[in-house]
Amino acid sequence: MNNNKVITALLIFCCMALRSAAQAPKWVDKAKQAVFSIVTYDKDNKILNTGNGFFISTSGEAVSDYSLFRGAQRAVVVSSAGQQMPVDAILGINDLYDVIRFRVNVGGQKIAPLTMATVTPSEGTEIYLLPYSTQKDRSYTTGRVQEVGRATEGYNYYTLSLRLAEKMASCPVVDANGQVFGLAQMASWADTTSICYAVDTRFIQAQTISAFAVNDASVKSIGIRKALPDTEDDALAFVYIASSRLTTEEYADLIDYLLELYPNCSDGYIRRAFLRLGQAKGLADLDPVAADLDHALQASAQKDDAYFNRAKLMYSYIIGHPSEPYADWTLDHAMEEIQKAQSINPLPLYTQLEGDIQFARKDYAAALSCYEKVNASELVSTATWYSAARCKEMLSAPAEETLALMDSCIATIKKPYTEAVAPYLFERAQIRMEAGQARGAVQDYDAYYEAMGGRVNDVFYYTRQQATTKARQYQRSLDDLAKAIELAPNELLYRAELAAVNISVRRFAEAAEVIQEAIKIDPNYAEGYRILGIAQVYLEKKGEACENFAKAKELGDANVDTWIEKNCQ
Repeated sequence: MNNNKVITALLIFCCMALRSAAQAPKWVDKAKQAVFSIVTYDKDNKILNTGNGFFISTSGEAVSDYSLFRGAQRAVVVSSAGQQMPVDAILGINDLYDVIRFRVNVGGQKIAPLTMATVTPSEGTEIYLLPYSTQKDRSYTTGRVQEVGRATEGYNYYTLSLRLAEKMASCPVVDANGQVFGLAQMASWADTTSICYAVDTRFIQAQTISAFAVNDASVKSIGIRKALPDTEDDALAFVYIASSRLTTEEYADLIDYLLELYPNCSDGYIRRAFLRLGQAKGLADLDPVAADLDHALQASAQKDDAYFNRAKLMYSYIIGHPSEPYADWTLDHAMEEIQKAQSINPLPLYTQLEGDIQFARKDYAAALSCYEKVNASELVSTATWYSAARCKEMLSAPAEETLALMDSCIATIKKPYTEAVAPYLFERAQIRMEAGQARGAVQDYDAYYEAMGGRVNDVFYYTRQQATTKARQYQRSLDDLAKAIELAPNELLYRAELAAVNISVRRFAEAAEVIQEAIKIDPNYAEGYRILGIAQVYLEKKGEACENFAKAKELGDANVDTWIEKNCQ
């Protein structure tokens, strides 16, 4: 009886197979040419996964399961004709529905894709699943739509009354007209012997990779390059946004890809030139940078922008590598380039760069003139006020003039001050000292300290002490010197200064004690013996004082003679 059942089943199967071949729609043979096999490879070039997919455009756009590509560094499709073609780029991913859209490099071959269904199949509709095959046959599997659900707004997710063998996953599901409406997926949580599922092909076609998604785990898991948008402007925006989310190597590959797609993209050449400049390890590495600058100028529709970037890159290199000249990259050449930009479009941004170049050329008057123009424009900033102040300093202008510019500089900074703006506070403090405004200088040093979050070194404490001493804030001066000595205990200057301040406030014994510690550190510290002698004079120990004055003179202290004349004759 069991044998009879087996024979009956075989007869039924054979009849179904014959019926399938005999009654197959005419479109089946052609439609199956769009179905292919996929092989993905890992970083060691070992086979990672195999599966199926199908073309949905004549340009090689195709769809499949995302899980086949997870961890892949490259992928190859094998057409129904047995031809191997590499996957060129990933176009879109949705890991939730396990789908991926990608482009195959078809190498100029004529692709016959599946046509998208124009009508959504309803429940009960007969459907066809087209398997991958390299044979010229019309085999297929039929079933019906059991349920039409929602994937996301506007797209469907189908439950099919159809048995799906594992090797048939990711194959197309089409309607009676041979138009594709879904990608078949295994039912992992239900009765796999009688039902399967299909993701709306239109939903897969709508998947894209935005620049904001470049750090998504699903995107990063695939080493195959990701496609850029379809227009140059959108592609540039993608590159700009993605640049902060990629490694240097990934960013370099992305720019190369941009220029491959858009060979006349001036901004792409400029970006690559600056990137290559940062990676250059020798003069020979600058040749491609120079070539990119030339390509950018040739391709640019905005010549002023190209000239500006050429000047900016040359200037950046010269400032960073003053002892390694390259070709004709000089400050004079950079000046020529920026002046060409200004002759086309006199933007404040160009004027600011001219000021920077003039400053580097040590033409401080010309640089100041540029910065003054920028400060009268909408581009005025903390940095441009500071640059103008630096010019005033280099021109030996009165401290009040420089200070006025630094006041304007600081006025642009919002409180609370941050570490980024701390150097401007420090600079104004020093200028205030030159202008005789010690108390104002102390305030700026204090603001600098707060902006730095207290992360300062011994030099800062010594520098602020100079201001507090002139401001007659002696206790603060003593405290700052004590802190400087704590951070740098072998720096004799700090101990000498501390002794001097103690003498100023008539703490002679403390002064003597401090400077004696300095002499212990360096027994040949000539100035230390003179300061010790001064403290001993005030302590009415002239004999000891004269001995120390003599020691100071012996060690070459040129300032001790006056004290000897007054106290040791």
